[in-house]
Amino acid sequence: MQILKALFIPLFFDIVLSKQLAMPQIVITRVQEKFGFEARDESGNIIRMDSAKESGGKNFGARPMQLLLMGLGGCSGIDIVTILEKQKQTITGFQAIISGERQKDKIPSLWQNVKITFMLKGDVEYDKAERACRLAMEKYCSVAETLRLSGTNLTWELQLNP
Repeated sequence: MQILKALFIPLFFDIVLSKQLAMPQIVITRVQEKFGFEARDESGNIIRMDSAKESGGKNFGARPMQLLLMGLGGCSGIDIVTILEKQKQTITGFQAIISGERQKDKIPSLWQNVKITFMLKGDVEYDKAERACRLAMEKYCSVAETLRLSGTNLTWELQLNP
């Protein structure tokens, strides 16, 4: 009975976890000569990508490494807005300005330093906004953690009602 239990329980949890953590399906299609690609997710959303002009791109879309920083802004933004709404704060404007510096003379060239400035507007208490930003960047944002684990020096600041 113990052997059967030992085999069944991990199998059960693997099935449950696989249903909870469904893998997204992204399809990348070359739609322009050279490096013009479109990425389509399972919901039909499309993002265009290209390489830099210096390496043969045609400015058809964002560069893949830029998309990672865009993902950081979106992911942390969702977290910040969610936290502040739970705290009954009224947000009338949100903007994230992100700058980054990549490693020099390395392949692959990872993000070395990334700074994100959150600019929030509304009837929001500064302490609550600062806490929401800190929680997003240090606890909840999966993109921030991905960058941190790759060795990125990730910093942020808050500007409230600039």
